Amino acid sequence: MRSAAPYVGADAASTALGRVLGLRQHPLDPPAVVDEGSELRNGVLIRRLRWSVGYGPDTVGWLLRPAGVRRPLPGVLAMHCHGGVRSVGAEQLVDLGPPASPRAVWLRDSCYSGRAPANDLARAGHVVLVHDTFSWGSRRFDLSRPTPRLAALLDAQNARWQQQGAQPTADERFDVASGLHEDTVAKAAGALGQTFAGAVLADDLVALRVLASDGGVDPARLATFGFSGGGGRSLLLAALDHSVSAAVVSCMMATFASLVPAELDTHSWLLHVPGLWSLTDWPDLTAMGRARFLVQYGEEDALFPRAGMEAAHTHLLDRHAGTTRYRGSFHPGGHVFDAAMQDEAWAFLAEAL
Repeated sequence: MRSAAPYVGADAASTALGRVLGLRQHPLDPPAVVDEGSELRNGVLIRRLRWSVGYGPDTVGWLLRPAGVRRPLPGVLAMHCHGGVRSVGAEQLVDLGPPASPRAVWLRDSCYSGRAPANDLARAGHVVLVHDTFSWGSRRFDLSRPTPRLAALLDAQNARWQQQGAQPTADERFDVASGLHEDTVAKAAGALGQTFAGAVLADDLVALRVLASDGGVDPARLATFGFSGGGGRSLLLAALDHSVSAAVVSCMMATFASLVPAELDTHSWLLHVPGLWSLTDWPDLTAMGRARFLVQYGEEDALFPRAGMEAAHTHLLDRHAGTTRYRGSFHPGGHVFDAAMQDEAWAFLAEAL
């Protein structure tokens, strides 16, 4: 990391954002991708892919496209949420049938109305790439030998489970451990001149190159979507990489003023990027790059203050007045990317691409 050149974006604004995130310059060429096999599921061809970002374990991803369609199609990078679940990442967005992880199925049921967004979007005529990002799924940390601090925290959690008579699965135990470990990861990133969000975005930028280089994708029509932490990743990716022409940000928009300090403990280091507020506010990231944005708000979203969401929406309407770059919608319900929101998102992407 120290030997890599400082990040240089497409313009001064994206360069400044990349340097706040602690990004370093990566090769422009996509990594070598290993195809680990494919299957046909309900009209969608699903390929399992693997590649290396240059450090840590390999990235696992799935590339989905409608079966039998040969022409190049719009490409969409699907961003999984944070969810407090790191035992799985991308799999929460794709239906792999009987081998599916119980945690992935649980996330789809609780956050996505039981749907598999990647399969649905591919079936509608897109090539969709879903990938595990830094510290999730295939890219997760080995926590089998915790530090003394983490071990003490886990001992306390185990005592609580025992008192409650709970019997968590191995994945549930890992998810708690990885949540406690995030502070250490963020601290290590800061010591290296990086940020936790920057480490995640570095993986996402590589994944976008993997998607754009696929022979079945039209590189002039690229988009991204995400819910919660995935929405923040989509927003940052579109701001950094100007090849993204459309983005859906679901349940991840408010002003900094409404989040700090009142909601510091509500969110992870993925949202609380050190130094970002000195550069810009979350809503203003939509002015970077060239993407059109659909931002979806949950009217009863417990993770974002209603006043902060409304302030962001009003600011965005003013900022993008007279253009088609911003569309905002408020939906009944809480912190979810439900069926109605997905239907709206897919219609927006079909229009924008």
